Amino acid sequence: MLFLSLLFVKPSKSGSFVFKLKKNKKMNLKKIILSVTIITLLGSCASGYKNINPSALNYMSNSTDKKVKLEYRYELLDKKYKKKEIAKGVRLIAIKITNDSDKDLVFGKDIKLTHDDGSQLYIMENEKIFSSLKQNAASYLWYLLLTPMNLYTNETQNGIQTQTSSTPIGLIVGPGLAGGNMIAASTANKKFQEDLLKHNINGTIIKSGETISGLIGIRSDDFNAIKISVE
Repeated sequence: MLFLSLLFVKPSKSGSFVFKLKKNKKMNLKKIILSVTIITLLGSCASGYKNINPSALNYMSNSTDKKVKLEYRYELLDKKYKKKEIAKGVRLIAIKITNDSDKDLVFGKDIKLTHDDGSQLYIMENEKIFSSLKQNAASYLWYLLLTPMNLYTNETQNGIQTQTSSTPIGLIVGPGLAGGNMIAASTANKKFQEDLLKHNINGTIIKSGETISGLIGIRSDDFNAIKISVE
């Protein structure tokens, strides 16, 4: 049985990278590792973003103070945005506040969030949340390094290797992957930023008997309990 193996080798004398397609009776471990490495690199693509609707979420954690109830939920993001949360020490949280008191309250002034020990929780500004968690679209320009890549088809018969064809696939692969991933990252970032603006709750007046929902960001490496404090 014959196997086809894709190999990534050093640049040729002309300065172009070479992919060789060879017909061999078996694939050795080195070839397999090289092939897997290439696939892994090409799989490091931009991720999409799924819109968050805080009012439609199920909340498991809550806190109440002076007839005002706070419900909150961590772990809203996935893929690269979730990785950014962990790497940057930032947590995006959906919150829902129900005001059953007899007066209107302002979030951030009359209503504050605290840690378990009573110390006030610092809520990040939207722009800081976005800049911390957004994807870096420009980082995908590295795919342009694949532009000089060529695909060579070689055939070995009776111990003699003969080149049968050469295709400059890098001219399509490099710019295509770079441009496609930059567009995907920028589109996802735009949706994320729009969600932050749409669900910004800072400074919002919560009328008596009203329930509102929103998104906040805090600096934290854990998923700590949050309490509400009404002044």
